[in-house]
Amino acid sequence: MLTAGNPAALAGSVWADLYAGTGAVGIEALSRGAARVWFVESARPAVRLIEENLRSLGIKGGFAIMAAEVGKVLPRWESEDAKFDYVFVDPPYLREEEYRDTLALLGQSRLLKPTTVVVAEHAKQFDPVEEAGGLRRYRRLKQGDAALSFYRK
Repeated sequence: MLTAGNPAALAGSVWADLYAGTGAVGIEALSRGAARVWFVESARPAVRLIEENLRSLGIKGGFAIMAAEVGKVLPRWESEDAKFDYVFVDPPYLREEEYRDTLALLGQSRLLKPTTVVVAEHAKQFDPVEEAGGLRRYRRLKQGDAALSFYRK
């Protein structure tokens, strides 16, 4: 899923794992050669779990964990001129507005390069959006009860 068929695509890449939960997606990106992963998670127990998971796997660098709301972090990153190669968006499934709001913020931001891939994981029966700001979905992949929507500028 992360490599889109090309394992070398992750080498040296920069990730944002938004609504990171356990941190599994960002940790997998690091294990496959990502240079940097920014984990964003507002729930304190989940932040502690990400820290514990990284520690248990012996991962000591190449990441930052931000215990904050995604809507507050994105504008801050923009003011710092951050750029990402991949952005993974996975809010709690029942918070459907979070998908639309986050994708719209990303689509209007300067955080994405022309080649950046934004992946939203969501419930299979929920369709986040076809377009958001400057983002347009180019692929939807269903896996069991979940689906992944892939976006680019």
